[in-house]
Amino acid sequence: MNFSCVDKKSTEKETNKPELATTSKSDTLKFTSGIRAIFQDSKGNYWFGSHNEGVSFYNGKSFEYFTTHEGLLDNQIRSIQEDKDGRIWFGTAKGASVYDKGTFTNYSTKTNEPKKEWNQTNGDLWFYGGEEDGINRFDGINMNYLIFPKPKHINPDNTFGVTDISKDKNGKVWIATYSALFNYDGKIVTIFDNEKLNLKNNELLHIRSVLADSKGRIWIGNNGIGVLLMEGNSIINFSEKNNLIHPTSTRRGDKSKPGTLEHVFAIEEDSEGNIWFGDRDTGAWKYDGKKVTNYIINNKLLSPMIWTIYKDQKNNLLFGMADGSIYKFNGKDFEKQF
Repeated sequence: MNFSCVDKKSTEKETNKPELATTSKSDTLKFTSGIRAIFQDSKGNYWFGSHNEGVSFYNGKSFEYFTTHEGLLDNQIRSIQEDKDGRIWFGTAKGASVYDKGTFTNYSTKTNEPKKEWNQTNGDLWFYGGEEDGINRFDGINMNYLIFPKPKHINPDNTFGVTDISKDKNGKVWIATYSALFNYDGKIVTIFDNEKLNLKNNELLHIRSVLADSKGRIWIGNNGIGVLLMEGNSIINFSEKNNLIHPTSTRRGDKSKPGTLEHVFAIEEDSEGNIWFGDRDTGAWKYDGKKVTNYIINNKLLSPMIWTIYKDQKNNLLFGMADGSIYKFNGKDFEKQF
């Protein structure tokens, strides 16, 4: 992958002023690539991030679209956040873009000299920082590139690109990367690698999602070995325990058979405390604390893949699909929303 770099000037950012009058608007969501991020802002508006078509803004009536043409850094949107000043931040494949009053300001994946001491920085906004070594943290003025304390004995093929971030009820940040999970408590960065997560010799970490739930449990979604569950000092393979890994599974990226939970790209907790998983091959799964239930979103979809699951301000559970559609769970089944 190629990453563009901003000239290392004192501002370490680029500003784009789009002509919003030319931005396309419509009354339907026009994305055909996957919905990778969903966010409802403090004003109740929705923002939808696509796999390669930029961002759509929905005010309840019409959809407005933003791409690199309007000033976004990249059209692949991996995360959406809002800061305390109401600005909307997009984590893209090439860095972060912030939208404020019609203007985009961009920060490339690596904007300064990397820091090994994480506690020398502050800020609640975290972003993907490239495939190699670290994560970006915005302190209100600068984007700081922080280096992961990687394990000593690692496969040189391992990559540590950030795939998901979750904050627990104590304020700790859980950072999922392909090859390890990291925890930052404000002082110390702790690594959870193959050994610490009790993986078998033939198992490979390929983390795509993480959720710190309301009960203090940490759910880790993998592309291959299913869901790992950390509860206190206990770490189990949740998928394996519930017989959701097929006996013939390679535990890699191969397509899974129906009735398995092996490729988990999204995890969310609903308002009743149920944990939901979005699988690449087998649709949606709900764990109510006792049993695991599988749902097919729509049999007519070309792909059952769920990129993201999001709980909005009215506790609706929204599912972003690989074909660019969004479904809502109504308590029994799924209704297409967009």
